[in-house]
Amino acid sequence: MANYRITVIPGDGIGPEVVDSALKLLGEVQEQFGFTLDYVTYDFSADLYRRTGRKITAADMDEIGKSDAVLFGAMGLPDVRDEEGLELGAQVEMRAHYKLFASLRPVKLFKGVPNAVRAENIDMLVIRETSEGMFAGLHDKHEPSDVEATDRMTITRATCETLFAEAFDQARSRRKRGTPGRVTLLHKSNALRSNVLMEKVFDEVAAKNTDIDSSKYYIDAGSMYMVTDPGRFDVIVSENIFGDITSEIAAGLVGGLGVAPSADVSRTHGVFQPSHGSAPDIACTGKANPTAMILSAAMMLDWLGEKREDEALVCAARSINSAVQEVLATGPRSADLGGNASTGEVTDAVLRALQASASIPAGS
Repeated sequence: MANYRITVIPGDGIGPEVVDSALKLLGEVQEQFGFTLDYVTYDFSADLYRRTGRKITAADMDEIGKSDAVLFGAMGLPDVRDEEGLELGAQVEMRAHYKLFASLRPVKLFKGVPNAVRAENIDMLVIRETSEGMFAGLHDKHEPSDVEATDRMTITRATCETLFAEAFDQARSRRKRGTPGRVTLLHKSNALRSNVLMEKVFDEVAAKNTDIDSSKYYIDAGSMYMVTDPGRFDVIVSENIFGDITSEIAAGLVGGLGVAPSADVSRTHGVFQPSHGSAPDIACTGKANPTAMILSAAMMLDWLGEKREDEALVCAARSINSAVQEVLATGPRSADLGGNASTGEVTDAVLRALQASASIPAGS
């Protein structure tokens, strides 16, 4: 029986609640598919920082890096800031430490989920670069001022080559399950020197992957097309802050952040978390939608299964996705999706669907 070590960081607000939901589903698929996950839990919450001044360190991340993957809830509290006035976020530190160059953010319009645009088929993957771009200068020396403040955007050839290779690989993989197999770059090379280099490298990588269609739009026009014609997109790839914004637009197309999972990955490390924040205003009320966290756990299994060539993990991920899709179609649904079900009720419904699928004979 294959065994994997998983680091769990519940975080703040609704983070611990939705992580508990994901762990319930992961417990079920371990029984069904015959593998084990050993959890090591860490508290690097903003609340811990407020109480003790303790936050994640390089030594902590070295130890966490020995795990096979990281399952991350949500982190940050609006009233807890560091010395420079920024919200705490261990995930930002981990992106830099592990060189997690890409955030994979799939969005899919599920049957039964209300959406705000006139489109019946939305199925795209937004890939956000996470190691540089507008966040490159996050640790630059900064003198506090009420008169002027600057941020640095840096784009490097090496990161672009790795990022775009991942985008084309993802498009190739997605095409096998029926998507068009197309990569679109959203950029701003008409106004930003850094994006001139990004566009140039994209063209070079596209020329080496001619089996996959490619296209490019300026970020402003591309954002409009995401709303007016989302069906034209399969894989979208963009700079750090542009990708952050467009991934939220994409989530809005399919019902919101409550159904939007994500994975921050390198070739060797993966951190899996919902795209939503900690939502402290609804913490401990039972109103949190656990779907994005559950789907993020499924992404973890799929990623780990591909890396370790373990088909049991891939099949487990597929079963969780199918169970989520069934519950979204029939209910119960959480408040953000127009229902009134609690976090626990949605979780239990997905668990029942997962258990029911295991009892159906093969070939039925």
